[in-house]
Amino acid sequence: MATQADYRALAAKRLTIPVAGVMSTHLTNTYGDDRGGGTRRHGALDIMAARGTPVVATEDGRIEKLFTSAAGGLTIYQFDPTRRYSYYYAHLDRYADDLVEGQAIKRGQVVGYVGFTGNASPEGPHLHFAIFRLGAEKKWHEGVPINPFPVLGGTATASHTLPSRNESQ
Repeated sequence: MATQADYRALAAKRLTIPVAGVMSTHLTNTYGDDRGGGTRRHGALDIMAARGTPVVATEDGRIEKLFTSAAGGLTIYQFDPTRRYSYYYAHLDRYADDLVEGQAIKRGQVVGYVGFTGNASPEGPHLHFAIFRLGAEKKWHEGVPINPFPVLGGTATASHTLPSRNESQ
């Protein structure tokens, strides 16, 4: 379970909203919403934007994994500089030119473009953005989910917790 220490540490980083042109007042807390007819809960923040809108790195870090999955479509896993947190960007239309695994990136650097790949609807292109606290093994595909909404300037408290990453799409 995410802790208040996680929220304090992430708030201190003053993360950039990872979609160009989106302000915190445009965000809607979708974390914990029912998905699949109530069979699972949403473990991320959906940031709605037009297809092709630049997706930017929320902070400095390293591209840990570029991956394609049935649920997330074209995705990026970025580790923060401390390798304590992972940022997950999903449903991308495409990656930024020359983006590669292991690459150091800077806050605000374009890493991809909003799309609707994976299980996202073509009627609603968006960035599916998730934050995870990594375990000691630093596995890019595992971690404790953290609600991005309050960290990115949303006004609601982090009220939802999720039992596993498998429920995060």
